[in-house]
Amino acid sequence: MKGMVDTSMRALLDVAVAAAKGAATQRITVWIDTAFNGGLVMPRQHIERLGLKQASTARALLADGRPVDVETFTCHLEWFGDEYRTQVVATDGEFPLLGTLLLADRKLTIDYKTKTVALD
Repeated sequence: MKGMVDTSMRALLDVAVAAAKGAATQRITVWIDTAFNGGLVMPRQHIERLGLKQASTARALLADGRPVDVETFTCHLEWFGDEYRTQVVATDGEFPLLGTLLLADRKLTIDYKTKTVALD
């Protein structure tokens, strides 16, 4: 999987996401966030556009140590030739984030000099 480093120095990948198994996918650009150990974080407008169903609420710990309650949703994504089900945390933020749960057993290479991202 190939991506790019944008002008703000964010490592980005395009992923195909669906609301349910076997449903039509939509491509979204995600920012790789190695400080997030979950699957995906998505702005609410993306969640609504994709039609994701709410799964639950969960307690999460923010980077500054504050605990918060978050809404979680379920989505399916095309992931290295397979359909993978993962949890999505809703956010009021601007960017979808891809966490380390999806990086497990993968090799991530970010080359800031050539502005390239590779996930194998």
